[in-house]
Amino acid sequence: MSKALGQTPAEAQADGIDALSPYIHGQVGLLFTNRAPDTILAYFASLTSVDFARAGAVATREFVIPAGVVYATGGEVPADYDVPMEHTIEPELRRLGVPTRMVKGKVVLGEESGEGEGYVVCREGDVLDSRQTRLLKLFSVCLSEFRVKVLA
Repeated sequence: MSKALGQTPAEAQADGIDALSPYIHGQVGLLFTNRAPDTILAYFASLTSVDFARAGAVATREFVIPAGVVYATGGEVPADYDVPMEHTIEPELRRLGVPTRMVKGKVVLGEESGEGEGYVVCREGDVLDSRQTRLLKLFSVCLSEFRVKVLA
């Protein structure tokens, strides 16, 4: 794209557009508008969206599945407002390394009473692998945030 716009003042398709050349590499985009720069910068500063983390991302916080009956949000909300994890997910949890078992039709980690240790999915600062990201998605935990970084 930088070649098409022009990399030197002599090749530039418009005055000063060759100054963008150093910024055009990797995943970038160009926005052409007649709006004031302050308006555009304010818009992009306020534009954020949460998303599920992907493999290779860095965990922004710790996530631990508490011991006892495993709930759909993994302890992110109080048990009174949550629902137990479906029994059909239990084999998937075991395949992903979570030491769960079935007790009276409920998915349980440790003892049903809550005794025992929880399962640490990730700690803050960990580089996440595909197994961890799958577990985070199963429990609807979003650790990534989408933002647009304005370079020039």
